[in-house]
Amino acid sequence: MKSQDIRKSFLQFFESKGHLIVPSAPIVLKDDPTLMFNNSGMAQFKEFFLGNGTPKSKRIADTQKCLRVSGKHNDLEDVGFDTYHHTMFEMLGNWSFGDYFKKEALAWAWEFLTEVLKLDKDRLYVSVFEGNPAENVPFDQEAFDIWKQYVSEDRIILGNKKDNFWEMGEQGPCGPCSEIHIDLRTDAERNAVSGRDLVNADHPQVVEIWNNVFMEFNRKADGSLEKLPAQHVDTGMGFERLCMAMQNVTSNYDTDVFTPLIAKVEEITGLKYTPNNVILSGVEGSEEQNKTNIAIRVIVDHVRAVAFAIADGQLPSNTGAGYVIRRILRRAIRYGFTFLGTKEPFINKLVEVLANQMGEFFPEIKSQQQLVTNVIREEEASFLRTLEQGLQLLDKVVAETSGKEVSGEKVFELYDTFGFPKDLTALILKEKGYSFNESEFETELQKQKARSRAASEVSTDDWNVLIEGNVETFVGYDQTENNVKITRIRKVDSKKDGILYQIVLDNTPFYPEGGGQVGDKGTLVSANETIEIIDTKKENNLILHFAKQLPENVEAEFVAKVNTDLRTSTSKNHSATHLMHLALRSILGTHVEQKGSLVNPNYLRFDFSHFSKVTDEELRQVEASVNQQIEAQLQLVEHRNIPIKEALDKGAMALFGEKYGDTVRMIEFGESKELCGGIHVKNTADIWHFKIVSEGAVAAGIRRIEAITGDAVKDFYKNQEDTFAEIKEVLKNPQDVMKSIVSLQDENAKLKKQVEQLLKDKAKNLKGELASQIQNLNGVDFLAVQVDLDANGAKDLTYELGNNKDNLFLVLATVNEDKPMLTCYISKELVASRGLNAGQVVRELGKYIQGGGGGQPFFATAGGKNVDGIKEALEKAIQFIK
Repeated sequence: MKSQDIRKSFLQFFESKGHLIVPSAPIVLKDDPTLMFNNSGMAQFKEFFLGNGTPKSKRIADTQKCLRVSGKHNDLEDVGFDTYHHTMFEMLGNWSFGDYFKKEALAWAWEFLTEVLKLDKDRLYVSVFEGNPAENVPFDQEAFDIWKQYVSEDRIILGNKKDNFWEMGEQGPCGPCSEIHIDLRTDAERNAVSGRDLVNADHPQVVEIWNNVFMEFNRKADGSLEKLPAQHVDTGMGFERLCMAMQNVTSNYDTDVFTPLIAKVEEITGLKYTPNNVILSGVEGSEEQNKTNIAIRVIVDHVRAVAFAIADGQLPSNTGAGYVIRRILRRAIRYGFTFLGTKEPFINKLVEVLANQMGEFFPEIKSQQQLVTNVIREEEASFLRTLEQGLQLLDKVVAETSGKEVSGEKVFELYDTFGFPKDLTALILKEKGYSFNESEFETELQKQKARSRAASEVSTDDWNVLIEGNVETFVGYDQTENNVKITRIRKVDSKKDGILYQIVLDNTPFYPEGGGQVGDKGTLVSANETIEIIDTKKENNLILHFAKQLPENVEAEFVAKVNTDLRTSTSKNHSATHLMHLALRSILGTHVEQKGSLVNPNYLRFDFSHFSKVTDEELRQVEASVNQQIEAQLQLVEHRNIPIKEALDKGAMALFGEKYGDTVRMIEFGESKELCGGIHVKNTADIWHFKIVSEGAVAAGIRRIEAITGDAVKDFYKNQEDTFAEIKEVLKNPQDVMKSIVSLQDENAKLKKQVEQLLKDKAKNLKGELASQIQNLNGVDFLAVQVDLDANGAKDLTYELGNNKDNLFLVLATVNEDKPMLTCYISKELVASRGLNAGQVVRELGKYIQGGGGGQPFFATAGGKNVDGIKEALEKAIQFIK
């Protein structure tokens, strides 16, 4: 059965059992401060398990894109070395929110596997929770008794807390689980060793395929458990592992989920991948072939994770989720570079295969195919350049090493600062006859991890619920001030922010950070005190108000007051963002799509897809278009709860990577129509004016515009006026400022030409003086000296001297604005006969001026920072010809 048919079969089966089929949530989580990525099927349903929201249906099923590379579930370093670990994977899941429980969940799981998919019952094992007396959680007798209806008792395994008690995190909903495992070994292997003994023993052919979690407890901050008000079912089945079982192969990578990608890598590299069944049959592969297999597995796995993350709106970057994506992609690039011999970008060519393969179920990968391809290609090219730089740095480290063992600290510095991977360093050092101190490297790595953990460590108390059963209401679209009661509070202690308190209100005018817009600030005012709200965020459908202190009387009545100055400025920038989006699509083309935004009181930032730099004329047109819409005094038309289909039919823009409900909020200003939950002006005239302050590239095919509105524009033009006044004063207040500047430029150009001529004359005079200083050493005409010239003058002088000598080795040192430079010229005859290389010379001598450089074998330059090092550099130059 093909993978597409397996996926369809699962969803159709649970649809027949009364489940609502919902689409996968984005792989990237934008508005959940506790997670970067969807790392499980249940992540998008957390608020329902916590009782903070109501699902569309009590029964839901889906296939969810998941990514596990950071935090508790970190599989990145395992990927490639075995047949079943992945970064991105699909999780097939069915859910019950206070509806059915163990009886139905286990019966349907067995029915689907054995009757619909016809898996061999004799290859299946199940597990149930053995209980934990320390936490007063009994043995799961109910699940055990249910399973006895389907399998013999010797196929029911009692599992401990590690394997059979599932928890969402250190706190929150949790409960016992019942896993289903399959034994895919040959009959001979099964007869020799029982599959029962290999369950949860990391055997690659005895694997878990389905986990049924029975959510019935809540883990509190002190580690204790309390019963949830309702019982829920959360199941997850690994799609890739299920395909392995259904397609009679012994590796996830041998299923049709991965084979088209592997075939493309083989085509590009000319190398062959060894399927796992060939390896298991006893065919002994070489060490080199094994490395090839690992590299191909790494690449085809990682391209899926990176491509879907980019399609969902997460670009590679140096921070947060973007850094994780960049790290995954760079791991794939270096495996190709090291083990497949790929020195040019090639991973981007796999995106087309992936889009054709998965576009039916995940349309975002098809619609964003070109963007994803461009971004990956640019990232590949950039990191391949970094690898080349790393090779040069490694050469320098080796040259500075006495003995044959390189410092582990130096290798870690290459890894940490320049992204140069440890295994590649080890490989190159081995080829040169060196090794490095791995224990020193590991020590530095652990220090870094400890620093990172300490910086991100957060301690969160349990909620202190003051008002039970309250459903919080957001009133901020209509009000910036209203009477409130506090419904719950908790303390959060982090290294970054110190101790803060999260406050939840019965109703709130405070807008929580989301959709690119920052959270509101303001105050909670009672009869006796004022508490400052420093930020507002949303977590698990609760709006959290952050404060540095709690009210003395948390049960008092308060007035919640939003800082309207900040709110007003933010709303102007948000509405201007919508107007600019429309203008960009009108002027540049409808290929323009939003790829990220930031809206705060000071400015707006907008990332969008576009294939080239936006010209100055196009930027002027965009500015003019937005300001025309401002001057048109367009009234805000807000559709607060409109069915999403109706909104899209009206022409509203929906953004890829966003999760929308059945009903949405649509914001309309004239022709601008977008799905948006943010705060906006009532009329475009309130924006006053719009001004673009910068435009640039973020990634391949992604541009970024930063702009200002309202008072920020007034300040901008005031600064321009002040600067203009200062320029006039410097120019002695001429009547025609432009004419005065042009005259200055003309005069400067003339003087520059005169200076250049003087330097040329100086160089000619120096030529004769230096020619007399050249010494013949070991058959080489040698000179190393400092001269009072600029870089161009030094270059001209070296060639002048070189034209008259066939065996010249010349090093000139110059200083310009306290920055030293070394220029090396070696006659081509010497390069050929003695193997000398000017690039190598300046790299070595550059160390003395705390710099580096390069060039051609006969001519090269190196810049540096240490002028005092020139003397030693010139003294050392003679060693190259001894």
